[in-house]
Amino acid sequence: FVWIFMTDLLYTEKDLVTSLKEYIRQEENRLEQVKEWADKLDSLTNTATQDPEGFLGHPVNAFKLMKRLNSEWGDLESLVLKDTTNGFISNLTMQRQFFPTEEDQTGAAKALLRLQDTYQLSANTISNGDLPGVVHKSRMTVADCFELGKIAYSEADYYHTELWMAQALTQLDEGEESTIEKVTVMDYLNYAIYQQGELERALELTKRMLKLDPNHQRANGNLKYFEFQLEKQRKAEAEKKEQEDKKREKKVLDKREAQRKRSKDPLPERKKYEKLCRGEGVKLTPRRQSRLFCRYFDNNRNPRLLLAPVKQEDEWDRPRIVRYHDIISDSEITTVKELAKPRLRRATISNPVTGVLETAPYRISKSAWLSAYEHSTIEKINQRIEDVTDLEMDTAEELQVANYGVGGQYEPHFDFGRKDEPDAFKELGTGNRIATWLFYGTAVFWYNLFASGEGDYSTRHAACPVLVGNKWVSNKWIHERGQEFRRPCAMSEME
Repeated sequence: FVWIFMTDLLYTEKDLVTSLKEYIRQEENRLEQVKEWADKLDSLTNTATQDPEGFLGHPVNAFKLMKRLNSEWGDLESLVLKDTTNGFISNLTMQRQFFPTEEDQTGAAKALLRLQDTYQLSANTISNGDLPGVVHKSRMTVADCFELGKIAYSEADYYHTELWMAQALTQLDEGEESTIEKVTVMDYLNYAIYQQGELERALELTKRMLKLDPNHQRANGNLKYFEFQLEKQRKAEAEKKEQEDKKREKKVLDKREAQRKRSKDPLPERKKYEKLCRGEGVKLTPRRQSRLFCRYFDNNRNPRLLLAPVKQEDEWDRPRIVRYHDIISDSEITTVKELAKPRLRRATISNPVTGVLETAPYRISKSAWLSAYEHSTIEKINQRIEDVTDLEMDTAEELQVANYGVGGQYEPHFDFGRKDEPDAFKELGTGNRIATWLFYGTAVFWYNLFASGEGDYSTRHAACPVLVGNKWVSNKWIHERGQEFRRPCAMSEME
């Protein structure tokens, strides 16, 4: 669920709470009437049964007894059986169509796990709600932690299963009350630890489980199994050590050579991406930084920029990325968002083989496409991009607006189609994506292709997962067709 729809869900839940409270009020009123009736009859029957014959000797008492049993108890039965749930149930049924699905809940859980990894947050930090910039701090219960661990477990993600089951167990050990039993949490935790190959820890946890529940069938079975596997593992390790000692006697490993080889191992892209998101990425050297400047830019005296040149800043040198400040107004941003909101759908990517647009797990956002003919603001924005870049907009894709909720991201990718993706944008018939313009308050612009038409592989980029709040961006993908005279081809492949 994207952030905008999440806010709608808050109002849906508020409406349901109001409906529930009305149901409770009606139930309390009904029960109060039943209680008054019971209290009255309790007093009456206590008096009557002390002298039944004398009591019934009074004709009025005899009549009233007949009346109560014949009709008034029937009325009471109707009152007890009166269904006051209709209003609440009908409202709940109506609203249920807007409820998130099991898939949505799993997606929200995965978003939390993604944030945990990317920003190196402990389970305890997240559970306590200690996130930077939060206004409404929210603590996770044992049940919340347990549910998150179960979702990770169902995905065979035993690393996160361990983290969140351990957190649930910690909160139980600290005295938090919960309907989730310790032994149930430990059962999941035990399996997750075992699956990660930590037999000794799994064995110790099994022993702790059996102290809580000596008759736990699985724990008793695991105890024998883990003890057997540990003994087997120790024997194998002893044999391995003996063999390694023999090899070491024959040849001493050159540590400097080993270190040299390790230093050549590139850092996995995922780790680079996460470091960048944490602000730990590559920084420009002072020498490179000294070559970057700010300026007022009129794009060779473009008539629309002469009186109001744009503020241009060199953001990066290789690849060249330029930033434009104050390039879109607050009112234009508001208009773009309002036009996009009703159309937001799960964002898609172009299939590298077929060229067909489809959803992908590495792009978690919702997007909408806005055409120039729909609103004058979109037309003005397109014209402004053309004035600044001097590139033809008629063959560009429509303005895309994307909303990223908490955990929303777009993992490292290229905007252009590679050589092994010949049909990437075949349906559009406008060639490859020559350049990208991206609004995010300010705007950045870069070329995806060299002037020769070859792809610039240094333009690989990503959108970091949103930790708190939500993020709006808008982009314009500009294509090759129509740029023949605006950006002439170069003779050199990398020019």
